[in-house]
Amino acid sequence: MVVKGIVTSVALAAVAACQQGGQQQAAGGGTPPALPVGVIQAQVSPVGLSQNLPGRVEASRVAEIRARAAGILEKRLFKEGSDVKAGQVLFQIDPAPLRAAYNSAQAALVRAQTAEKLAAQKVARYTPLMKANAISKLDYDNAVSAQRQAAADIAVARANLKTAQINLSYATVTSPISGRIGRALVTEGALVGQGAATPLATVQQIDPVYVNITQPASAVMKLRQGLASGKLKAAEGHGESASVRIQFDDGTEYPHKGALLFTDLTVDESTGQVTLRAEVPNPDGTLLPGMYVRAVLDQAAIPDAILVPQQAVTRTAQGDTLTILEPAGTVTMPPQGPNGKPQEVPAATRKQVPVQISGAHGANWVVVGGLKAGDQVMVDGFQLVEMLRVPKVIPVPWKPGQPPVSQQQAAQGGAQGQQPQGADQHGNSK
Repeated sequence: MVVKGIVTSVALAAVAACQQGGQQQAAGGGTPPALPVGVIQAQVSPVGLSQNLPGRVEASRVAEIRARAAGILEKRLFKEGSDVKAGQVLFQIDPAPLRAAYNSAQAALVRAQTAEKLAAQKVARYTPLMKANAISKLDYDNAVSAQRQAAADIAVARANLKTAQINLSYATVTSPISGRIGRALVTEGALVGQGAATPLATVQQIDPVYVNITQPASAVMKLRQGLASGKLKAAEGHGESASVRIQFDDGTEYPHKGALLFTDLTVDESTGQVTLRAEVPNPDGTLLPGMYVRAVLDQAAIPDAILVPQQAVTRTAQGDTLTILEPAGTVTMPPQGPNGKPQEVPAATRKQVPVQISGAHGANWVVVGGLKAGDQVMVDGFQLVEMLRVPKVIPVPWKPGQPPVSQQQAAQGGAQGQQPQGADQHGNSK
């Protein structure tokens, strides 16, 4: 509570000084005094590197239902867009001609078996006669050949019967997989399977689903080089077991995490990207094939990075910079109220330094060079300080989500009739 009171007093004193200095400057005399600015102290910590990559949802299994038997389609036995089970009957093709072909094949098998039996009996009769030289060897050889041919005819007849049985089973079209079936591509009464396997419908298994993710090959190489040099460490679970978070295009996160299955070894020549595939549970059917999503993949960690709020960094074509504060003695702040006394408060000067940014981490930039632990980084109050051209500033601790320093000053100063002029609620000049 004592620290809070000191910070408040400093802020109020700075507001009064700002007003007084602004009035002096307007009258042509003096330089504005120091102003409070929001700062953070740089701290080194390991930071995970997450890649937010584009991806497309794909069904884990796709089965095109086709007519493998020729005939008239008699029935459609499913509701379009419904879930079906493996082995469930979907269509019924007229089985009459196929059943007739099956019966004919059965009869042909019986005929072949009868012929083989007669041929075997003939060979049995000729065998003792041949030994007694009662018949010629030619007659005996012809009988044996006839028996062997009859046995081969049985094998052919059995194969034809099996083919007829398979064709008859094709009249009942079933689903080979469990999944969700789309619209029927033909209607009852259509002639199907005539000369080609007619497409009837498509079944897609969407639990789980695949998400095909694309990543620039240059980013993959940079990641591997960083891991090899020791600048980066592999994230926990990195590899084929790495977890993947899915986000929709509006930024909301999908509740179920997926797992990385593999990374393609080939780079697409036209795009310069590689493909990664993740498997994601989809029990509610929220993810649909073809849907565009974002995949967040933890691939590495920087062991000694510094997180800095994005508003503290200035990014230009020439490079990235931020402002750090260096101690510069104290400044005397004017008294607050009729009974107040001047206060001596620590002051600092500003210094712009170039930094190296590795990437984003939430609302922060990941700084990997140009900044060291303990540095005071200016986060808030840039435009007000630049507008009034103050030579020194007063560091005030800044936390995410709190009102800007100038807004806190305005609220406190307004209670005493000392609200600063010429600044908006974000510490920026109007």
